[in-house]
Amino acid sequence: MSKIEKIVLSYSGGLDTAIILKWLQETYGCAVVTFTADLGQGEELEPARAKAEMSGIKDIRIVDLREEFVRDFVFPMLRANALYEGQYLLGSSIARPLIAKHLVGIAREVGADAVAHGATGKGNDQLRFELAVNALDPSIKVIAPWRQWNIRSRMQLLEYAEKHRIPVPSDKCGEAPFSIDANLLHTSTEGKILENPAEVAPNHVYQRTVDPVNAPDTPEIITIGFERGDPVSVNGKSMTPAALLTELNGLGGRHGIGRLDLVENRFIGMKSRGIYETPGGTILLAAHRGIESITLDRAAAHLKDEIMPRYAELIYNGFWFAPEREMLQALIDHSQAFVSGEVTLRLYKGSASVISRTSPCSLYSADLVTFEESAIAYDHHDAEGFIRLNGLRLRSWAARNSR
Repeated sequence: MSKIEKIVLSYSGGLDTAIILKWLQETYGCAVVTFTADLGQGEELEPARAKAEMSGIKDIRIVDLREEFVRDFVFPMLRANALYEGQYLLGSSIARPLIAKHLVGIAREVGADAVAHGATGKGNDQLRFELAVNALDPSIKVIAPWRQWNIRSRMQLLEYAEKHRIPVPSDKCGEAPFSIDANLLHTSTEGKILENPAEVAPNHVYQRTVDPVNAPDTPEIITIGFERGDPVSVNGKSMTPAALLTELNGLGGRHGIGRLDLVENRFIGMKSRGIYETPGGTILLAAHRGIESITLDRAAAHLKDEIMPRYAELIYNGFWFAPEREMLQALIDHSQAFVSGEVTLRLYKGSASVISRTSPCSLYSADLVTFEESAIAYDHHDAEGFIRLNGLRLRSWAARNSR
């Protein structure tokens, strides 16, 4: 091992990072600073502090990043309507660059020459953490224990924990827990029975949403206000970004909205199966597309849809701080100048359906589209020339084929 003077560890307080903390202390024999990002994951924060103190850590950082997370990472991504492989709302992916940003900032502040993370050598998170560190400060070393130590399985991890008297948490059934990642945008669950995509996920996997079958039998109507592409209010009440997403999480969870059972293609080259719950994000995606439908020009909207898969893939693969993502973000943000107004949705048994939308910047013209007599002059005969010109190549093609 190269000589390391001080390490900043991305520390959740869960089993993996608790073991990693002990391993770093044993392996490098240097000071370790723990950094826990409060991204809205809930009750994990104070137990994380207590566990770090029990391990002899003197410098424990727990930083509330909820507003920054939603304002500067989640909302820019939602302006793009980003979905990886057409389904995944990127809840884990979008959190990693923010954590890496603060890892680097704390490392600079305390004079650490290395940062460490708990991502495995098979997953996407190692790429997201390390590519972000590369972009922000390539002079900082990155320690990835899962690629360095001789622990090769979850069973060996549990044996290490027992040997070093590290408490092992259990799930609702008294078993070793699933691999869970949680923040204000989503909860993801992986491992154990879920590693077999033929197995139905057990009910206790779900944490934020009720089963849609058991959701209320009465729909709930809500209205979301937007300014320049970002949501700013729910039912007429202005809210901060984090408060707004928290409110929608509660509404969506109650109606069973935002569940996804997905087999995805990891950047590293394998398929994995996960259970995702993104109640508030699912509502916001529907609402944002609703307000864009009346405020975006057709060609602009279609161009956004064309670049969206590339943008989503960049986030999924860990290139948030890459120049190409920033270039795409500039295009996306420019498109949002007139995306303002209100969208009303019906929440009912797993669905969030847009039922009305209004905007002072609307491009929709009832006079143009009406079946009745219009106040705006529109000559129906104009369509004849339009069709004839667009059909010219088809007539030529058909004539050739008939010869």
